[in-house]
Amino acid sequence: MSAVTAFPNVRINSYSDGSPIEVCLIAQLGIGAGDKLIAETGMRQRNHASYLDELDEPSVKLSGVDMQRGDSASLYSFIVGGNGHPFHRHAGRRMFTAISGSSGARLLFSSASDHQIALDPMHFINALREVTVPPDCLFTVRFGFATWHQFLPRDTKARHPALFALSCHPDELDGIESPDLRKKISNDEASIPVLTEILPPEILALLVRVKSTSIQTVHLTLKVDAESVAIKCCAAIRKVIGRGWSSWSNLHPQPGFRTLAKASKPIAKSALKPAGSLLNEAFCGLKFHHDDFFEVTIHSQNNSVLVNSGAQQLLAQLLEGFLQNQSRKITFLMQLRNLLVLPLGLRRSRVGCPVSSLLALDAPDYFADRFPVLKQRFDANDNHAEVLLGADDKHLQFRSVAAVQRLEDGTLLFRLGTRVRCLNSFGRFYMRAIEHTHRHFIAPKMLSSAVEFVLLGQAVETSKVVDAKLTEVCAAVFSVPVRPVL
Repeated sequence: MSAVTAFPNVRINSYSDGSPIEVCLIAQLGIGAGDKLIAETGMRQRNHASYLDELDEPSVKLSGVDMQRGDSASLYSFIVGGNGHPFHRHAGRRMFTAISGSSGARLLFSSASDHQIALDPMHFINALREVTVPPDCLFTVRFGFATWHQFLPRDTKARHPALFALSCHPDELDGIESPDLRKKISNDEASIPVLTEILPPEILALLVRVKSTSIQTVHLTLKVDAESVAIKCCAAIRKVIGRGWSSWSNLHPQPGFRTLAKASKPIAKSALKPAGSLLNEAFCGLKFHHDDFFEVTIHSQNNSVLVNSGAQQLLAQLLEGFLQNQSRKITFLMQLRNLLVLPLGLRRSRVGCPVSSLLALDAPDYFADRFPVLKQRFDANDNHAEVLLGADDKHLQFRSVAAVQRLEDGTLLFRLGTRVRCLNSFGRFYMRAIEHTHRHFIAPKMLSSAVEFVLLGQAVETSKVVDAKLTEVCAAVFSVPVRPVL
């Protein structure tokens, strides 16, 4: 035992003259915080588009490679649960930051090479080293190419998770020899399971016979030494409270939010309708009772994400934004409206009327192979894309247009317009009742929120997943011209 005034750490030299194994404690978190954090991040992982639950190591790719820009690094999150995960290795180097569960974690490593194991499988056992991490701790791990490793909770009977980690792969192609796997990585189709090699059964059979007490072990702790009564009492308390916090987090999941700074929020203003708008074709020759048109202008010259995105791609993101990023106030108004019209048998929707037909089960056409539309129009240069939405109800018919246009100077115009034709006296009464709120709040707010969704870089699946970089997007400069109300 030796006291350390900096970060307690251990450096284990490689058994095969490779890179050393390094583990470093950073900080001890609050009592039970590890289990609580793992429960919460586990919920968020399960809701992520790239979630995989394989090899007892649920994981998510948070950021993939971008080989077109020469970037072969990736970032993953993963969880090791109460049973641990199997002994395995990866071809490349690994470094990650982790939080241990409320019973602590056991980190097992074997740096024996394939050549050594082929000569004598006992080299794998002789190379075994263990590092233990206390409960609810922030720590870092780094090891080199093809290092066998296994992570477990310190108390497997108590069913606490071992750890949650953020793992950086500095070069996803490092050590990869298979042409097929290199191609998959270059196409950003890799995952932690794809990059994992499980310990061969014959070596696993040897490992089963090894007693944990025979493995060279280093205990890392903060504040008090590993053999003290205080740390044993603290560990017992953390197990109990950690289980309680974990249960609470699972019963009461908390959402997350993404919000542009107020100074950078897109603002929709009333605008003149372009002569070629699809909305001008709605109710052609028939009388209509409401007409509006709103526009958000974005200067994209200094934003590579927006500059490199075509109008159709941006329109797909805008339509997804209408569905996924609706204001809470509009959601409340729609819920209230749905309740009031229920006895009348009118259409009901969770999203605002201008785009409620995006939830239709069928349509004469589909934009980006997923959004139901009445018509769509885009130019050959992908500088303009526009769709016509709408539906018919007992009391009125509405048609809405959503569009994206790129001007010659790179400026982007996001547009939303609505035209309504009333079918009877109740429809005219209904429109008089909601028109002011629709024109001055619902329509401009829905467009602003949808554009905000685009600028935050939310991935949208059209023919493939569009990956936007948040740091570049949030640097966009907004400029909204005020134009006369129609």
